[in-house]
Amino acid sequence: MSDKRTGLIIVVSAPSGGGKSSLCQRLLNWSPNLVYSVSCTTRAPRGGEQNGRDYTFLTREEFERRIAAREFLEHAQYNGNYYGTPRPFIEEQLRAGRDVLLDVEIQGAGQLMKGIRGGQFAYPEALVTIFLMPPSLELLETRLRRRATDSDETIRKRLAIAEKEMAYWTEYDYVIVSGHLDDDFAQGKAIIIAEKCRSARQPKDQPWRQNELSF
Repeated sequence: MSDKRTGLIIVVSAPSGGGKSSLCQRLLNWSPNLVYSVSCTTRAPRGGEQNGRDYTFLTREEFERRIAAREFLEHAQYNGNYYGTPRPFIEEQLRAGRDVLLDVEIQGAGQLMKGIRGGQFAYPEALVTIFLMPPSLELLETRLRRRATDSDETIRKRLAIAEKEMAYWTEYDYVIVSGHLDDDFAQGKAIIIAEKCRSARQPKDQPWRQNELSF
């Protein structure tokens, strides 16, 4: 146990259209100590997305340059595009005692789990992983079609990928079966509170001080 509290890395994964972006936004609105890690991607912006807020949009050449420079904590390809998590930002936030929220695809989350828990990161105990499980593929398809951002062919591809991704739920610390957003948020909030109350995460001096938990 350390003398100084470091933050958590809270990873939320779900198949495309599974509701993870909505859950992450509710969690960010709830906790002033929670900051969002903006991922990098080579895919094109969707309607209303802003560079630096939703994603950092990069060319494929620039993304691959950053891979070679080891600037990503993890990176993966999904549906033909790169996605990656910048390492320096997360390290800086954890040192400051802030919690970092990551909206990460299943492949990237697997890399994070392997790398962080395998000793390739300075804070191996910081990781908390949550899988947001759609109740059915039919409901997931309804959600994807309601977004009205993808063609029928793209939706079919996303559903085929999602069916495979849903099998990885056992690799995560927690599973939330997605229903109403309020219920998903209540469970996500409960997970974060429980993790921050774990005795192993308390500083050596005055571990009982509730105000030190910084929800």
